[in-house]
Amino acid sequence: MSVFAKNPIMPGFYPDPTACAVGDDYYLVCSTFAYFPGLPVLHSKDLAHWEQIGNVLDRESQLPLERAQHSQGLFAPTIRYYDGTFYVICTNVSHGGNFIVTATDPAGPWSEPYYIEGADGIDPSLFFDEDGKCYYIGTHPNPDGVKYNGDWFIWIQELDIKQMKLVGEKKDVWNGSMRNVIWPEGPHLYHIGEYYYIMHAEGGTGPDHCEAVCRSKNIWGPYENFPKNPIITHRHLGNDYPIKYVGHADLFETPAGEWYMVMLAVRPLERFTTMGRETFLAKVTWEDGWPVVNPGVGMLTDEVEINLPEWKPTYEQTGSYKFAGMEKLGPEFLLLRNPKEDMYKLTDKGLELKLAEETIKDVASPSFVTIRQQHHTFCANTKVNVAELTGSEVAGMVLMQNNYFNVRVEANADTVKAILCEKGVDTVLGSAPVADKNISLSIKVEGLSAKVLAEGNVIGETSVANLSTEVAGGFVGCTVGMYASANGEKSDKYACFESFSYEA
Repeated sequence: MSVFAKNPIMPGFYPDPTACAVGDDYYLVCSTFAYFPGLPVLHSKDLAHWEQIGNVLDRESQLPLERAQHSQGLFAPTIRYYDGTFYVICTNVSHGGNFIVTATDPAGPWSEPYYIEGADGIDPSLFFDEDGKCYYIGTHPNPDGVKYNGDWFIWIQELDIKQMKLVGEKKDVWNGSMRNVIWPEGPHLYHIGEYYYIMHAEGGTGPDHCEAVCRSKNIWGPYENFPKNPIITHRHLGNDYPIKYVGHADLFETPAGEWYMVMLAVRPLERFTTMGRETFLAKVTWEDGWPVVNPGVGMLTDEVEINLPEWKPTYEQTGSYKFAGMEKLGPEFLLLRNPKEDMYKLTDKGLELKLAEETIKDVASPSFVTIRQQHHTFCANTKVNVAELTGSEVAGMVLMQNNYFNVRVEANADTVKAILCEKGVDTVLGSAPVADKNISLSIKVEGLSAKVLAEGNVIGETSVANLSTEVAGGFVGCTVGMYASANGEKSDKYACFESFSYEA
């Protein structure tokens, strides 16, 4: 009995994937940068169907994000399981650095963070050896001095997991598979058979991204380079290949002894990536003590046959939400940075968003509730009551790449506008008078074209190529959601959203 996983297994903004197997359960965690809550926890039993069971960091005390730019905050995490406890290690590049949180249930709650003194650099991972010792592996700038941009080294040190402190010698063990390689990062350490393996990304997260591996019979090295590196990349397939930027992988084994790998890649349109880095799956076999990814193919495939029985999740993201009477938002919803306690409330009227002084363009905590864009073609819809909005107060929706690149539809009691923000500068694409104070708003995307609608009528059109990684920069993908602001003024009022839907 087998099941087919369709790539990407997690479409949309699910970058830097890390996975672990616990019995016949599989858990996946991804980066979230400046979004809150941080680090989604996804669960599966067949590697083809996934459900989000929670978020690792769902309290402000765990995740300070004040003034973090969109592509700052939380970088690449690693999830591991040992002796009844789940561990997630990650970097908050904006506040505190490298830290560990723990839980006995991956759905949470997770502990407060243990910040690791002396752990410089980024992309930390944990490895538990058979003798019970725990090791930290990460990447940091060349300790002898950075000779060029991306001149970094992978280092290992023992970690006292009870004290959450590094102990013993800190050793630089690897700096990539090729001479003068850039950004050896995202390292993971494994002990398989007689060898210790370091699997890592290099080449940067863009067009030259790849995954490489080295091995040693001693954890401290010296490490032997795999002569067939990289073990997977798409950088040689040309600028117009439909899947690019492949790398940043993690490896795990099923109870049946089969090996799989999760990794990130992007699916651009006309060389523009709007959904960010997504999570893909590949099969791994072993030859002469080295991993071979998708043997006979050597690149990512549209489908992966998995020797596991099909499983159906208990929680599925519906894409359609009626807020009245809802007790809490689902785990798929994201906010920006650290939301204020009174930013939103769920009532018998719907989702009420406070008309915040902050705007979506501020590096702050705007009133913004959003989900990930997961398709090249989709329509997001909401119905919001604007009857009481006056002056500078607006409510509506945002298709968000970052503070400086976004598309908005904003309404008050009199007028609804379609707005394009490029490099932080707003351009009004069109407007219309508000006839119904309980107004229906939509953002419809078809490939790289977007239409903004009010009551079913188009009021603005634009390209969303400017909302791509290639134009806007950074590490995130687009999200789309509901927004309310008093545009620099103080207000105690709320805008009430009756519904929200995302239809692909």
